[in-house]
Amino acid sequence: MSQAGASPTLRPLRGSDHRRVLADALAARAAGEVPLVGDERWSPEHWETLLRSVQRSPLPAGAAWASFTSGSTGRPRAILRSARSWEVSFSTVNATLGIQDDDAVLVPVHPVSSMATYAVAHAHHRGLRWSTPAGARLRSADLDGPTILHGTPVHLQETVELLESGAPTTLRAAFIGGARLGLGLAARARTLGLQVVTYFGAAELSLVAVDAGDGLRPIPEVEVEVHADTLWVRSEQTALDVLGEGGSFRRDGSWATVGDRAALSSEGILTLQGRADDAILTGGATVVPADVEAWLQGLPGVRAALVLGEPHPRLGQLVTACVEPTQEAALDARVLTEAARSGLSPAQRPRKWRLVAELPRTPSGKVRRLGPDEAFTLPLAAAPAATEAAR
Repeated sequence: MSQAGASPTLRPLRGSDHRRVLADALAARAAGEVPLVGDERWSPEHWETLLRSVQRSPLPAGAAWASFTSGSTGRPRAILRSARSWEVSFSTVNATLGIQDDDAVLVPVHPVSSMATYAVAHAHHRGLRWSTPAGARLRSADLDGPTILHGTPVHLQETVELLESGAPTTLRAAFIGGARLGLGLAARARTLGLQVVTYFGAAELSLVAVDAGDGLRPIPEVEVEVHADTLWVRSEQTALDVLGEGGSFRRDGSWATVGDRAALSSEGILTLQGRADDAILTGGATVVPADVEAWLQGLPGVRAALVLGEPHPRLGQLVTACVEPTQEAALDARVLTEAARSGLSPAQRPRKWRLVAELPRTPSGKVRRLGPDEAFTLPLAAAPAATEAAR
């Protein structure tokens, strides 16, 4: 155990056995150390560089957990937080999901994501069994035993597809964060008998708001305010420190933000509008990529979508969509254009479509933000979906 007043000791962890890594993280916490999980796919040189950046100065007093975040930009930063900063929200999670003593949690998120360590910390705190998938993608066997899925929309999509194909399951609920969940996928999951609770948070802020079906509302442990369309949060959950360059984490006294644009209704419902630096300015209009992506991901045959602004001499930026179809989908630009005409405003409608084999994701499963140059190097989806066309 760490001596009183001494700087906490960092415990670096990574490996291909994700269950072992997460179990070792819990053991490190029990020993008074601060676990920091890396990605086994990083090169040894990159891993050592990241560790040196964290170890450059003593850890702050009270540090209990450390995690890397790259958001969607691919620039890892280390986030340091206290044990209390996570534990304060556990009672809300228990109440929202109706957690019972015999529940078991499936954690399919890569351990490098703070979502994974939060999930196992919560399970351990509540005395619940937890498991990780046998492979990178969920399989039918992974759904037999757990009762709660704690993952991202990608994991819910995989779960729904397995259940719709007849896979047996013991799952009763899904706790989904990391990215906006399309209404179509949520409806499919509920039709299959799953309770679906989505949440909004950030690695720096932890759990901010949950939506149990009646709108996204701040949890009781969190205060929120919206200033100049930017969401600010005040709670015990805010990280102690963030190490590394880049990122949009800012403090103003006891308040903090990561730059999310939002609106707060008089009924206390939050509407998220993406990060301020993601906005696309096209023909004098402002388009929020997250809004268009959420709508596209509700279309049949769409597994994931990335919307970006391509430089344009007349419009400023051209709304462009990269779409990852499901394996069986027969999508093309014509089908997507017709759908967009009926569901999106003129400014929101992509002027260019690119159907790709796979969109790159962060370790938490969120589609990674790409610039146009990088997006246009992605391999195209197999025919008949391999189509790119301007409207």
